[in-house]
Amino acid sequence: MICRWAAPRLFPAKPALAAAFIIALALAACAEQEKKTEPPAAQKGPEAVAETSLTRISFAELPGWQGDDHAEALAVFRRTCPVIAARPAGAPLDPRMDGKAGLSGPAGAWAGVCAQAERVAAKEARAFFESQFTPYALAAGGKETGLFTGYYEPEFKAARAPGGAYQTPLRGKPVDLQTIDLGAFDPELEGKRIRGRVEGARFVPYPDRASIEAGNVGPGAKPFVWLADPVDAFFLHIQGSGRLLMEDGTAMRVGFAAKNGRPYTPIGRVMAERGFLARENISMQSIRDWLKNNPEKRQAILNENRSYIFFQEIEGSDPALGPVGAAGRQLTPWRSLAVDRAVHGLGALLWLETALPGGQPFRQLMVAQDTGSAIKGPIRGDIFMGSGDTAGEIAGKMAEEGRLFLLLPKSAGAAASLSAPRG
Repeated sequence: MICRWAAPRLFPAKPALAAAFIIALALAACAEQEKKTEPPAAQKGPEAVAETSLTRISFAELPGWQGDDHAEALAVFRRTCPVIAARPAGAPLDPRMDGKAGLSGPAGAWAGVCAQAERVAAKEARAFFESQFTPYALAAGGKETGLFTGYYEPEFKAARAPGGAYQTPLRGKPVDLQTIDLGAFDPELEGKRIRGRVEGARFVPYPDRASIEAGNVGPGAKPFVWLADPVDAFFLHIQGSGRLLMEDGTAMRVGFAAKNGRPYTPIGRVMAERGFLARENISMQSIRDWLKNNPEKRQAILNENRSYIFFQEIEGSDPALGPVGAAGRQLTPWRSLAVDRAVHGLGALLWLETALPGGQPFRQLMVAQDTGSAIKGPIRGDIFMGSGDTAGEIAGKMAEEGRLFLLLPKSAGAAASLSAPRG
C-alpha cells in the first residue's frame, strides 16, 4: 500500500527482427504464466459504486463528531492538497477512477476547498469543515458496515557497515532489473507487467530470493545498510518500508525501490503444509518464534518466498510522521486511511466509526492517503497506526466492523458527478 515505482523502457522503438521474435515468445510465456497465477478479479470501481447509496445527513448525526481534534485533521488534509491541486479540474479526484465512477467527485471541487483551507486558523477547523462540506452516510450492497484493519511501519536495529550481529543486508535496486508493460504490446494485457533482465538476446525472469541471497544480482544492488536479524529483514521485505534504529544512535527510513517480479508465497502456509505450525496457530509471532528456534531450517523456509524487495533510503522525511503513502505524502498515525482508489480518491475526507482491539471506540476524521491490494470496496479501509512495536501490536489485532461516512465539498459539481444513487 505504500510502494510505487517506475522503470525505464527496456527496448528501443524498432528492435531487430530476431530479437523482437525472441522477446515476443518470452512475453507470451510470461503473460500466460501470470494469467495462471493471477487471483480472481476483484469487483471493479464502477461495479462497486453501482451498489452504493449515499444518504445526506447533518454533522450532528456523525457519531463522535464534536469530540474529534478537527485542527489535526485539517493539518493532514492540507498536506494532501498539493496532490489534489495538480489534478485537472474536471477530472476525477483520483486517476485510478474510471471516468467519474468514484464517489469523491471532480478534482476541481476539492481544489476549491483546499485553497480555502490554507487560510483557516486551527481554532476554526471544525467550522471550516461544517461550512464547506456535506456529510453522507455510506451503504454498499444493502450493508452499512464493512471491515477495517490496521497497518504500521516496523522499526528494526541496523548499522551502516557490517560487523558483529549486523550481517543481513538491504540492497539497492540493480541496474539490470527492468519492467515491461505488457499493455504496450497487447491491449488485452493492459495493466499487466513483468520484471526481468536481458541475458544475451533473451528477456528472462529476474533471479529469485535464494539466488539473490547467493550473490546472483546485477550491479547497483550494493548493500547500503545491515540488519541484526535476518528474520527482521524478511518481515521488512513483506512490509515494504520501515524505520531503522542505527547503532550510532541515528535513525534511517527505508522504502520500496523495486521488486524482482517473482510471485509472493506466504511462508506461514508453507510451514503449515510441512507440519511445522498448526494452521490455527499461524501468526506473525508464531512464525518469528519458529524461525528463531530452528535456525538450521530458517533460510530454506525464507527462500520459499521467491519474491525479493530492493530498498532505498528515504531522506528528508519528518520523523514525527510515517512513510510516504500512495498520495506521495508522509502518512499520519491514526489519520491516514488506505482505501480502494477506484471508489475513494486520494485526498478524500472520510469519517470512520469503528472500534480498536479490546473494544475502545474509534471515531475520527480520516484522509485517504494510501491504498493496498487487499483494500477493495466502498466500506473497507486500513488505518495507518504509526511506527514501532506498539503500533504493530495493535495493527496485528485490528480487524473490526465499522461504518464510513463521506464528506463532500458543498459544490453542485461534486454532487452532480456522483454516479451512485443517493437516499
